[in-house]
This record gives sequence, structure tokens and C-alpha cells, in this order.
Amino acid sequence: MSFHAVPESRVALPLTHRLAGRLAVAVAHPLVRLPPHRLARLLGRVARGVRPADHDQAHRARTAVTTVSALCAGREGCLPRSVATALLCRARGVWPTWCVGVRSAPPFGAHAWVSAGGRLVGEDLPDDYFRVLLSVPPYSGEKGSR
Repeated sequence: MSFHAVPESRVALPLTHRLAGRLAVAVAHPLVRLPPHRLARLLGRVARGVRPADHDQAHRARTAVTTVSALCAGREGCLPRSVATALLCRARGVWPTWCVGVRSAPPFGAHAWVSAGGRLVGEDLPDDYFRVLLSVPPYSGEKGSR
């Protein structure tokens, strides 16, 4: 599903961060096999009741995920990477916006990512590079907040 993605360099992380990253990747692995709308619905339930992640929080989660998983760091790992990043954020009490979409200009290319603070997280591209087809934003549970 990924369009580019040069594997990210590995970073030295404390043991607790590595374990949390591995757990997030392990939980994400079977979830990415769900049909897209079922996955989005499930993530929507998981996202309830937490505050929005800021860009730095989401970037730290993404770094942990890509450091512990070659699949998530690799070219074709965008879906498990985005789901694991969102789940790790959730474990830390915050939620980024999880997105699935396509490039806004030809050639066609599907991609999954997270954004926070209105910015793509860990993608060295302009914020309008993708057209969002499906997203799960932070949800506080208050009426009209989504």
C-alpha cells in the first residue's frame, strides 16, 4: 500500500519503549487483515475518550514502531505502521488521526498514515499530498466533537 518509504534509521530506545512498540505491532498485525471499514470502526471505538495527540507524541510512537519492526519500517509497511502507531498513541492516552487514502496526483498509489496537529507524521511530503478516503480522528465522546 505504500508509495515510497525509504526505511527509517533505527534508533536506540529504552527497553520499555521497545516493548510497548512490539506490543503495538503485535496487536496491529491481525487487525490489518480486517476490511477497511471494519478496521476504521474498531479504531473509532479504541479512539474514544482520549485527547488528541500532538505531532511530537505521534512521531515518538511512530519511531518506536519503526525501530522494533522491519515490516513497519519498510516500503510496504504503511498499514501496519499506521495502525501500530495509533495503538501505541492510545496506550499513552492520546490519539492521532489515522488515515487511509491515495495520492492526490497521478500515478495512483494507496497509502495509510497518521497525522497530528494537522500535519503528516513521519512523511516527508506536503500535508496535501494525499486525498483521505477513510479516517479516524480523535474522539472525546462529547456530542458533536467528531
